[in-house]
Parts: sequence; structure tokens; C-alpha cells
Amino acid sequence: MPGDDISQLGDGEPPSESDKDEDVAQKDSSHLTNSGRPSSPDEAAAEQSPEAESSAKKMLRLEYDLEIIAVLSLLLAGVIVLGGEGWMYYLRIGLGLPFVLFFPGYALIAALFPEKDDLGGIERVALSFGLSIAVAPLIGLGLNYTPWGIRLTPILISLVIFILLMGAISFFRKDKLPKEDRFCPVFEFEVPVWREQPVLDKVLSIALIASILFAVGSICYVVAMPKVGEQFTEFYILGMDGKAEGYPQELKPGEEGEVIVGVVNHEYQQEKYYVEVRMDDQVLPREGPITLEHEKEWERTVTFSYPQVRENLKVEFLLYREGDEEPYRSLHLWVNIQENAG
Repeated sequence: MPGDDISQLGDGEPPSESDKDEDVAQKDSSHLTNSGRPSSPDEAAAEQSPEAESSAKKMLRLEYDLEIIAVLSLLLAGVIVLGGEGWMYYLRIGLGLPFVLFFPGYALIAALFPEKDDLGGIERVALSFGLSIAVAPLIGLGLNYTPWGIRLTPILISLVIFILLMGAISFFRKDKLPKEDRFCPVFEFEVPVWREQPVLDKVLSIALIASILFAVGSICYVVAMPKVGEQFTEFYILGMDGKAEGYPQELKPGEEGEVIVGVVNHEYQQEKYYVEVRMDDQVLPREGPITLEHEKEWERTVTFSYPQVRENLKVEFLLYREGDEEPYRSLHLWVNIQENAG
């Protein structure tokens, strides 16, 4: 029947009002959270962006930046006063580089531009390095015209005073500004959520950390165990004026000649030395033991005399290390022993 055919074509009929209401209800329910309340824009963005769950944004504010610089500067001064030996030597190097190359310029910039909108972060860092390189030589130039001169202690004290003075000026100027307008170093970074990272990213992160630790360990090893260069000992004789001239050339029998004998240890270890003066069959008592650490120096006035007339007497200066049977180093002078020597 024609009527039956029409009744069987239900899919081609236009939607009824009840069908439209059900579609609207389904669309509205898609904007509800599991708790039945409407989802916020942030929640919706989080659902659409899976990357938001894989990292967390962190912010670090250094509100006491100048205080930290002042403390580190005073700490460096204390390390230098104590001598900076042993492990403090590496602390001295680690603090000394920023103390000269960064701290003075940073304190000066903080005093000149206390507002956060005066300069950008990159500009402040660049100017801090640039001004530090300019300030340190100028302070040294000024010290050159003072009784103290360009030495470690005057330069150290001058830079510490400069940093503290610029810091005080910065505090004074910041105190007059609203808190929200004051410059404060802010570092923003994203910390990845480990459990949300893909396996490949985890492997790469572990490899990167291992590489960094290996590099840092290698640098520490090279610094702590420097490559041993050529091992030798300096042995020299000088005239009494401290120069390689003015040696005694003519003496009377029994008259004493004087020279300065020096030893410098470059053996990269502690050594014990003995100095001996020999003239033909006559041997003077040894000087020693002379105990020297690496790069340490010893100088002493040594006298010698010969009782008889002799032309071209060979005066030998012999250096022995502890345990040596043969001389380690040797030097000599030719001296005329004459009755009428002037």
C-alpha cells in the first residue's frame, strides 16, 4: 500500500521538536565537568592541551640580590685574608671571577636604575659585565697614584667598598619607590612533570644530566690534578748587587769572595737540597738541608777563600738533592788568586 511505504521511511522525516530538545541537552552536557558544574576556560584549555599537564611553571624572585652580593664579597675577602690555601683556593677562584667581572657593574646599575621598568633583564646583565670591566681598571688606576699602589689588598678593599656603597645608594633610592615598582630579579621556568614525560624524553633527560655531571667532574679533576709540566730545579749564582755580573775575579790568598747562590724548586714536589763549594781538593762545608716546596725559592750569601796563589782557580758550586751521589746541578767561576790583587 502506498501509505505503508510512506510510514516505513521514518529516517527521511524532518526532526520533531522533541528530537531538537534532546540534541540541545546533549550539547549543553558536553560543557559540564564530571561534578556537574560548568567547566571554566582554564579547565577547558587544559583538556584541549595535554602539554599543560606535562610541565609546571615556576617563578623565582631574588628579593635580596644585593645582600647576597655583599655577603659573597665579604666572604671572598675573608678567604683571601686566611690565605686561600687548599680547598679555599678553588673557592677563591669561584668567588673572585664574579667579584671582578660582575658584582661592581651590577651594584652600579642597581644604584642608577632602581625601577624595574628602567631596563630589561638582558640589558642589566650585559651592562653589569661591561661596567664591571670598566670600573675595576679605573679603581686600579686611581690606586696607582696612592701610597698603597696596585696590590691585592688595596684593590680588594676598594672593590668591596665600591660594591657596598653602590648597594647602599640602591637601597636608599628603592625605599622611595612603591614596592611593585622596585626592580627585583625574577626567573620564570617550566619544570617538567616526570611521570607525564614520554619515555624518549626521559632517556634524553637522563643522558643530558649524566653528560653535565661528567663535564663538571672532568673540570674539577683537571683543576685539582693539573698536568705536570717539565720538572727541574733552578740553580744560579749572582753578584752581590743581585745581578748576573760583578762576580769576584781577583782575590788575595785567604781573602773571602762573596756571591749570592739561589735555588728554585720546579719539581712539583717537596725536595731537600744541599749546596757545596769545591776548589780543587778543598771542599767547604755543605749548606743544608734546604727544604723547598714546589715553586719555592732559597737565596743565601756564600763566601769562599783559597790560601795559596793560583791562576785560573775553578770555584765550583754544586747542588745535590737528598740521596744523590753525584751533583744534580753545577756552576763555576774562574778566579785569580794573586798577592797583588786589587
